[in-house]
Amino acid sequence: MRLRSRLHRFDKHLYASVAQARLPGFERVLPPLSRAADNALLWAGIAGGFALSGRRRLRRAATRGLLAVSLASPLVNLAGKQAFARKRPVADSLPMTRLLRMPLSASFPSGHSASAAAFATAVALEAPAVVAAPVALLAGAVCFSRVYTGVHYPGDVLAGVAIGVATGLLTRRIWPEAGEAGRARASATAPSFDLDPLGDGLAVVVSQEESEAARTLREAFPRARFVPLESMDKAEGKALAVAGGDGTVNRGALAALEHGRPLLVVPAGTLNHFATELGIEDADEAVAAYRGGDLVAVDVGEVAGGVFVNNASVGIYPELVDRREARQKRVGKWPALLWALAEVLGRDAAPFDVVVDGVPYRAWLLFVGNCRYGSRGAAPGRRVRLEDGVLDIRLMTAARTLPRVRAFGSVVAGRLGLSRHYRQWQADTVRVETPSGEIRLARDGETLTAHGPLVFTKRPRSLHVFR
Repeated sequence: MRLRSRLHRFDKHLYASVAQARLPGFERVLPPLSRAADNALLWAGIAGGFALSGRRRLRRAATRGLLAVSLASPLVNLAGKQAFARKRPVADSLPMTRLLRMPLSASFPSGHSASAAAFATAVALEAPAVVAAPVALLAGAVCFSRVYTGVHYPGDVLAGVAIGVATGLLTRRIWPEAGEAGRARASATAPSFDLDPLGDGLAVVVSQEESEAARTLREAFPRARFVPLESMDKAEGKALAVAGGDGTVNRGALAALEHGRPLLVVPAGTLNHFATELGIEDADEAVAAYRGGDLVAVDVGEVAGGVFVNNASVGIYPELVDRREARQKRVGKWPALLWALAEVLGRDAAPFDVVVDGVPYRAWLLFVGNCRYGSRGAAPGRRVRLEDGVLDIRLMTAARTLPRVRAFGSVVAGRLGLSRHYRQWQADTVRVETPSGEIRLARDGETLTAHGPLVFTKRPRSLHVFR
């Protein structure tokens, strides 16, 4: 009891010190800021802005931040305040310009401070530092405003901050961080120590010269050599940077392997699966990865004289890609995709005959993944590892009881319940052939006609990439 009494007196002393402080301009800023944080409206507004940004990391930060607030608020207001029932400070000595309407709830702990700290902690787990730091400063200002406006003792605020930080960290147990959920495991190698941070010795290839990624790379690497996309195979340098989607990265991976150089993947396409699984969300993160110099060794798959870093497929998916590309210049990418879907699912659509490792099938789709994918189904999710040494093979066979619409639905949604027509296994090689000898193949979303038989193989830990 004596310790508690001393802490209470010290807390009141600190409160009096803040009450006597005269900080020019703060009277105009802190009271409105404190009111804006009522009912966590300030944090909900910021989360809404993050959600509308279109950036995956900011959307995750918004979701995690609101999750943390939803944990902290009831913990403080329904448990903490009821348990301690501390009276509010007497704010007679504060100027009228600083005063807020005194809440009727108990003082300890501070709910505003808990929500502010919870949101800032959660955002820091997901967002880049240039975003997380201002949010943390804003949260700190809200916490200070609760004392400066006379509605809380400093001890109330500190307790609220502690609860907020704890609940922010607790969200990791409920929802894994992007690094855990989206960043696949790879084998670490010796870091590269002789890299020029301004890009000397770096060959850079961009799929779209006027893209935001291209501008970022030109600003970050003024000494780098920028090479046209069609000359990627002849690019010289200590390392190769490729900015584009998965198809462009595929070409970059082959060029890096042929010349024995590390690859920097810069996400700048419609689909950036490989970059996402490396944990690189945008061009700024790619620049940071290069300057950090950390390299990992990942597997690549190989088939028909080329490689694939994600997956390759035969059947309904290559057909869909071909039909979409034939029409997208006229109507745009997404309308062309819908048009292609209607044709693929039309009356003329038919399964194909294929022989897989000597066994004949009539099938809709053969999927071959570079490393195991996480979910079961013909449309698998993400990979846990990028260097497990195996191919993930998934075959959707055709039968009268499995119409093409249902088969394609399983491809899109990764549905279960198709065990009679769905087969999955892992191997280090798989041999595929068709009666005609010609096979329409998609490698990382890019289609080509290959002449069978095709042998899908692995090149374990052969590609070094920055991460």
